[in-house]
Amino acid sequence: PSVCCPLSTCRLLCGALFHLCKEEDHLLLCPNVRVPCINAEFGCPLQMPRSSRAEHLQYCPASVISCSMEWNRWPAQDAHSHQNTELHENLMSERVKGGCLDLAMALKDQDRLFHSLKMKKLFPELTQRVEKEDEEEEKRREKEKLKKAAMTKELFEVAPERELTQAEREALAYHQGVQPELLESYNAWERMFSMEMGGCREAGAAPETAKGKCLSTLSEEDESNEGCSGAAAAVNKQTTTPVPAPACPRVTKNFTYAKIEPMKIITVRTFKVPTSFQARPSRIRNPWSRRRENKTVDTSDLGVTLQDMPVWEEIQASLLCSLEREQRGHMIAESVSTDALLTDEGTQTYHFLSTPFRSDASLRDLSETKTPELHLQLQVESVTSRHHKASSVFTFLCGQSFQRREYGLHYKNIHSDIHMCVNGWFEQRCPLAYLGCTFSQRRFRPSTYDATVNYNEELGCFSLHPSSPVSRDSNSTQDAPRRRAAGGEDPLSSLPYEVLCHVASFLDSLSLSQLALVSHLMRQVCSSQLQDRGMVTLHWAKKTSSNGQAKWRVTHKIWEFSTLFAPVDSWRFCDVPPLSEHLRMCPHYQTEPRNERVLLPKIREQLHNDTNCKGPTLVSLFKNNKLIM
Repeated sequence: PSVCCPLSTCRLLCGALFHLCKEEDHLLLCPNVRVPCINAEFGCPLQMPRSSRAEHLQYCPASVISCSMEWNRWPAQDAHSHQNTELHENLMSERVKGGCLDLAMALKDQDRLFHSLKMKKLFPELTQRVEKEDEEEEKRREKEKLKKAAMTKELFEVAPERELTQAEREALAYHQGVQPELLESYNAWERMFSMEMGGCREAGAAPETAKGKCLSTLSEEDESNEGCSGAAAAVNKQTTTPVPAPACPRVTKNFTYAKIEPMKIITVRTFKVPTSFQARPSRIRNPWSRRRENKTVDTSDLGVTLQDMPVWEEIQASLLCSLEREQRGHMIAESVSTDALLTDEGTQTYHFLSTPFRSDASLRDLSETKTPELHLQLQVESVTSRHHKASSVFTFLCGQSFQRREYGLHYKNIHSDIHMCVNGWFEQRCPLAYLGCTFSQRRFRPSTYDATVNYNEELGCFSLHPSSPVSRDSNSTQDAPRRRAAGGEDPLSSLPYEVLCHVASFLDSLSLSQLALVSHLMRQVCSSQLQDRGMVTLHWAKKTSSNGQAKWRVTHKIWEFSTLFAPVDSWRFCDVPPLSEHLRMCPHYQTEPRNERVLLPKIREQLHNDTNCKGPTLVSLFKNNKLIM
């Protein structure tokens, strides 16, 4: 009788029925087996049943998305825009932290821009070179020269009768410091030279084996009748009687080269320039027609000393040079080749008081000692036709990281509702802002709770602040600083740890990130919410091994909260007066009275053409229904 395995059910109660020998195979597919997350290599430490992996991806802390929203903000001195210099000056003088949203965002973008603009790239001729860098560069060049000289010397010192093998060549190249990626081209050239050397050896050995023989050319008839004609000629020389030549078989002879002479290569040019062609002297010039000299033109030709030249402001010049590159694709002074012979090299002279710049100096370092000013526009634009945004210094990227389930809320509340609608819709300014009026008001607030939208310049994100005052006991408020000074705790920290964790579960991600900075206890409370509310990313570091190869490795994992505030489903208008109420008391709204009489054009024309003083009056025109428009 046949023997088979007994049937068994899954121990994890998934309901599967299989033979006992297939139990190990079933564990590879069982939905109830606990397995690590799909993003375990990206930092997720959770384990779950196999059937829950797909659902977990929506809340996985390692499923992180970086916001790729981009916008443009142009300099305030741009010729294509309206220059509101009075408004910018008044806003900076009356600046209040958390006041105007557009001003706070513009200052944050300006800070990013100043950090990214390096003076070494914009003005390399005005950058101070460090002596240590020059010495290191000189030493590096000397080492390279010594390596090349040693390599050449060893290659020539090798005995000519013994040819190096490929392994010896590679070992010699590695010993002398040749880069491994150059060995492929090196091996290709070596194969070409070895083939040529082999051909030379064969050509040199041929004259020794066939001395005394020379090269002769034969036709097909001479090649077939060479032996017979030679014998007949020999007979005819000894006897005067003609004797018929015997029939000879065809003989094939091999000829060898006695010596090899270089062949003269003649280049034949079959193209002739048409007689009707005339070269344009402005584009194609004959370099031998007249003698030329190279001459540089700079500010010394103007007869003005460096001290008498106008002094440039670093921020203005840097933004001007960057704007020129964005709009025209090149710097203000750039080499231009008119044809294959002539090249125009442009130079631009700048006179700064802070020169020479450090090699690592940025525009932010130069603006720290100056009075804060706004050099960018308050308006932003998401679509532009001026340039390609991928290579623009005036294109700003959001770049904030969020969980996959938070990204949709971030884009809707931040970019769609607030960021791109802040100018004129979410935040409304006075119509006379171009004259310098700084009045503005926010028109919207969340419909479900009473809060205001603020911009956090340190974090570069928006936040919600409750506008309703919190009722506090005056005595407890006054005693709280005394208790902290005496080593006591605030009333919130005196609550049980489980209660604090329950309260923290109702906070949004931005509030949790700020609460973790209050105290060590609050940091522990917020850390308990990391796996459910936080996100994890890998920190990569570059490490160099002993053989000089650099690799990127994961050093540690970073757990953090995102900058998303509580989601807002809808907005409603705030209870604020209209702008017409502000115009009554706006200091820039000044009426210009007109007391002079101004005649209508048609009436003036009639008075000049009519010689009679008794002309038609306005009342008579109305009566006769002959009103002229």
